[in-house]
Amino acid sequence: MSFPVLICDDSALARKQIARSLPASLNADITFAVHGLDALKQLELNDFKLMFLDLTMPELDGFGTLEELQRLGNTTPVVVVSGDIQPKAKAKVLALGAKAFIQKPIDKAVLNDVLKELVEPVAQPRIITPTSIDLPILRRRDIYMEVANVSIGRAADALARHFDVFVHLPLPNVNILEVSELHMALRDLADNDQVSGICQGFSGEGIAGEALVLLSDSSVADLKKLMKIPADSEELEELELLMDVSNILVGSFLNGLGEQSEVRFFQSSPVLLGQHISIDSVIASTSGSFNKTMTFEVSYNIDDTSIRCDLLFMFVDESLPLLDNKLAYLMEDF
Repeated sequence: MSFPVLICDDSALARKQIARSLPASLNADITFAVHGLDALKQLELNDFKLMFLDLTMPELDGFGTLEELQRLGNTTPVVVVSGDIQPKAKAKVLALGAKAFIQKPIDKAVLNDVLKELVEPVAQPRIITPTSIDLPILRRRDIYMEVANVSIGRAADALARHFDVFVHLPLPNVNILEVSELHMALRDLADNDQVSGICQGFSGEGIAGEALVLLSDSSVADLKKLMKIPADSEELEELELLMDVSNILVGSFLNGLGEQSEVRFFQSSPVLLGQHISIDSVIASTSGSFNKTMTFEVSYNIDDTSIRCDLLFMFVDESLPLLDNKLAYLMEDF
């Protein structure tokens, strides 16, 4: 007898990883959903014995899906599998009824421990007929989206722990841009005429680029309140705060990327592009640095504040084949 399982994740790579990690002994009959609304529709049509749920998704995220399951009285056991590993995120999903939380990328040993807790063992030996699974077809962009998703989750976790806050995680944007398109993207990032910009170079095994951290003036002011720094404090304290935020975000992101690509990244000291400057000044600082670049971009928002921090990673042209090679294993079946 098969064991019906619903896997809900917008990432084709994550859906494939979870499906491939389920033990054959479970005899899972797998259905996929690409966001929360899709999952709720599947739950209306079918009875599932277990559901795996991502948190950061379009249409309806994992938190909203859990809230809706509670409202509907649906008791399907849910295991959250997410790159958003903040302590407050874990506490929130467990409070909303999730049975367990597994950190991305999924670890088979951890998954098996969770399954032992949630799935009743078979009383007698049985003959298992393998269930056919139509696994997602992966594209290069799918790989980079999921790798970026895990890495931004590491950075959000470090920021959340440092400031004791909850950081909202949107989906990352992954693009290959000409330099003119990069400048357009930077203008879109800055919804405030005045920003503070920090730049940090990074490199590892021939893979190199620059990270850019942008904070609007209003965000800097709110960060100072969060850290209980007097509003009229010296600019040196504000500068230290900016450098601190940049080191936390860039270092944690690179650690997450390095774990997945098996590359040890080194980052240079943060460089202040300017405080209370126009976005055009930031754009001018990137002119001549890139012809074409792959970018990972995300905007972090801190709960109960107006703080928004934009993080942009730009990889130089020559790095892309090397990074492709390092991540090629994710395209393979395992």
